[in-house]
Amino acid sequence: MVKDDCFYLGKIVKKYSFKGEVLAKLDTDEPDIYENLDAIFVDLRNNLVPFFIEHAQLHKSELLRIKFEDVDTEADADAIMKSHLYLPLSALPKLDGDKFYFHEIIGFTVEDINYGNIGVIKGINDSTAQSLFEIDKNGIEILIPMNDEFIEKVDKGNKTIIVKTPEGLIDLYLEE
Repeated sequence: MVKDDCFYLGKIVKKYSFKGEVLAKLDTDEPDIYENLDAIFVDLRNNLVPFFIEHAQLHKSELLRIKFEDVDTEADADAIMKSHLYLPLSALPKLDGDKFYFHEIIGFTVEDINYGNIGVIKGINDSTAQSLFEIDKNGIEILIPMNDEFIEKVDKGNKTIIVKTPEGLIDLYLEE
């Protein structure tokens, strides 16, 4: 399994018991849907290694307490401490309506209600306070905030996102 076929689920943040249990901070709004996993991929030295789960349960609502098979001591737990956790993309819950995962919309066309065709989504920049669509228009990068007020419609069937951006935003990128 390679990272491109997976999504980041969270990170092991601390040991829970002397029997090898660990606590993982999950990067999700719905941690309870991950309580019944059979296995998970642990990133060890840039290799995704499958670990089988004996049991897992939510701990203080935002942490997942996990007991992996063959992780039976504090030393075993230390060996995986601070590791990132991944699951296959196929394990992501399906989203309804205009909701989407970032990886799903790469390659979608973006159209503005007033401007027309803006270009194709090449990536998502989520390193800022607000995530941005990174759109390619004939070699020019256009950044549009992923703001609910701007997104009019997500048409997954036609791989198109309809937006209504503030007047002049797109022109800022195209003026010479």
